[in-house]
Amino acid sequence: MDSSSFSLIVSAEKPANHVYTAQVGEHQIIFETGRLARQAGGAVTARMGDTMVLATATMAKTVRQGVDFFPLSVEYEERLYAAGRIPGSYFRREGRPPEAAILIARLIDRPLRPLFPEDLRNEVQIIVTALSHDQINDIDVLSVNAASAALIISDVPFHTPVGAVRIGLINGELAINPTIPEMAYSDLDLRVAGTRDAIVMVECGANEVDEATMVRALELAHRSIQDIIRVQEQMRAEVGKPKADYPRFGRDEAFNQRVREAVGNRIQETIDQELEKAERQATLDAIEGEVLAQMQSIGDVNADELHAVIKDVTSEAVRTRILRDGVRPDGRTPRQIRPVWVEVGDHLAPRAHGAGLFTRGETQILSIVTLGSKSDAQPLDGLHPAEEKRYMHHYNFPPYSTGEVKVLRGSSRREIGHSALAERALLAVIPSEEEFPYTIRVVSEALSSNGSTSMGSVCGSTLALMDAGVPIKAPVAGIAMGLVTAPGGISEGYAILSDIQGIEDHIGDMDFKVAGTRKGITALQMDIKIPGLTTKILAEALEQAREGRLAILERMLQAIAEPRPTLKPHTPRMLIMSIDPEKIGGLIGPGGKTVRSIQEQTGVKIDIQDDGRVYIASPDGMAAERAREMIASLTGTVVLGSIYTGRVTRTTEFGAFVEILPRVEGMVHVSQLSDRPVRRVEDVVRTGQEITVMVIGNDNGKLRLSRRAVLEGMTLEEAQLADRGLQRSSAQRAPSSPAKPVSSTRETKQPLQKPKSRR
Repeated sequence: MDSSSFSLIVSAEKPANHVYTAQVGEHQIIFETGRLARQAGGAVTARMGDTMVLATATMAKTVRQGVDFFPLSVEYEERLYAAGRIPGSYFRREGRPPEAAILIARLIDRPLRPLFPEDLRNEVQIIVTALSHDQINDIDVLSVNAASAALIISDVPFHTPVGAVRIGLINGELAINPTIPEMAYSDLDLRVAGTRDAIVMVECGANEVDEATMVRALELAHRSIQDIIRVQEQMRAEVGKPKADYPRFGRDEAFNQRVREAVGNRIQETIDQELEKAERQATLDAIEGEVLAQMQSIGDVNADELHAVIKDVTSEAVRTRILRDGVRPDGRTPRQIRPVWVEVGDHLAPRAHGAGLFTRGETQILSIVTLGSKSDAQPLDGLHPAEEKRYMHHYNFPPYSTGEVKVLRGSSRREIGHSALAERALLAVIPSEEEFPYTIRVVSEALSSNGSTSMGSVCGSTLALMDAGVPIKAPVAGIAMGLVTAPGGISEGYAILSDIQGIEDHIGDMDFKVAGTRKGITALQMDIKIPGLTTKILAEALEQAREGRLAILERMLQAIAEPRPTLKPHTPRMLIMSIDPEKIGGLIGPGGKTVRSIQEQTGVKIDIQDDGRVYIASPDGMAAERAREMIASLTGTVVLGSIYTGRVTRTTEFGAFVEILPRVEGMVHVSQLSDRPVRRVEDVVRTGQEITVMVIGNDNGKLRLSRRAVLEGMTLEEAQLADRGLQRSSAQRAPSSPAKPVSSTRETKQPLQKPKSRR
């Protein structure tokens, strides 16, 4: 290269990079700013171990027109290069965000949104990009901390730093920011975000953790975020930009007063009437229409501004009645739950594997269970080490559930969030794959909505799973709690509300969802609209939620007290067998030809695992058994209790040796050759003859066979008892089959019994 070319590059100093470290338990979080994304309003990288994210926060220079809300958008960009992987899609690049990424974006959004100024209408965008993932330190709470730090040092008018932390419960001890491998042993996955003084967001999955332990975990979480907040305050002081000025959104006070005078006491009187949702809303709409017409007759009026004032007046009326009289819009006291009724059974969905209908007040959820094979599990192509998911919950919220008409599109972020919450609530009670080798999918349809369809989905899912015969460890119920505070704040008074309905969710200060069993909590989710809550109020809400949850559980158990003992007739039956892993290739065959042939001949579905486990799924038990025999024949795998037709290879004075599979031989003792006493083996069988036998024992590869068990229609247990010289009583013994002619060279195989379904 000619030395003159260097003159094309202007000499400049490298951008300054500022590094800050926060101590969280035994871990350090390292924040850096100044080197990357310098044109963003604020940009920060946060790192824990080798997991690292870049967070940016940028605000538009002008107000977004035509909106009466704060236009905040939060995106989490998952990049598979962060874990050294290339995406598996056709295009080999990231496409639509996976559910895990959407859930992290929601986790970032929820604690930050209530802390922005109420009068801000400029659009703000937060983007968090995954740069590195070490498969040890999780990325979700790190992303919340990075986003808050980016906002704090930016010109965006955001003034209150937020810290986030994960709390685990491992061997009975609370742990701060446990690693992904450690979380495999944890009974608690609690993510908490808060300010210096209070908690603002909770997200939790748990293995039936009691309320007292949960409160201790929340207190530890709040203490643990203090150094993260200290670091952000230091960053703001040392490298923060001046906060930008912005047009304040506000209402004309004179217009506000005129609307209130025109409304008078009509809204308060409507709230006091304890009407149903539709009737109350119709009355409020009529009042708004009358006031609008009245004010338009005397001048030009902005309908949107008038609507906003009406909403404020309605909110004040509801809150006043609750705080003053202890009476809610539908007449309930703060602790009372709406009427609950439930149904289960085939009449809800005749071909479903399980169905449950849960109705609480005007909220109604229909949950449907589908049981599938191993291959139906959902593959996960994300940064988290988990590769698949065998239990899934999906939630749908159609517009008719609120009496509206809207264009149907894909699942919204809200629907994905509610899906995940209900899934998390049941995860602790789902049986292991060893106990119940099915993939489980539950779909909850919100048929009618007036508050807490997500907790209704938890209840509906429990009913449907028990109706399907899934042996869940305990039934789970959920309840949504609310909070109403006095105009001067919590110090001047508050009321905690059980089982909130739509209007209370809209005007209230908290949405706190709690799910669990009789024993303890399995899921929590809390969002607030005020600056924060103390652990004292959270403890009160948890105890009140426990009372409500147990009451709902009792009503649910009146419909179905425990999982059904058997699966529905049209549910696939699942058989599991193990083969030598070295014989997997022979079972699959060239291009999958062999296993496809077995599936086509029997109508079953076969899934083969690398460790030699083979899953056989079919609604027809006999077809599944036939497929198992074909696989055993191909792989030389013998299954206790199975029946084989084999060739007698030689006889001795104490029995006959029979080849039941290629190069697989067992012995039929003389006592097991017939259903009658046998003096000489050759009186019953001869070398070269084909006979049908049951495998009743396997002692280190030495197979023990029984022809008698087949002739008498014994079960495996009965055959093993008979082999030990024990005689069945006449009540236990099935009628003997007539003896087969000795001269017969081949016996007709007895029909296989349909296997009992497993619980």
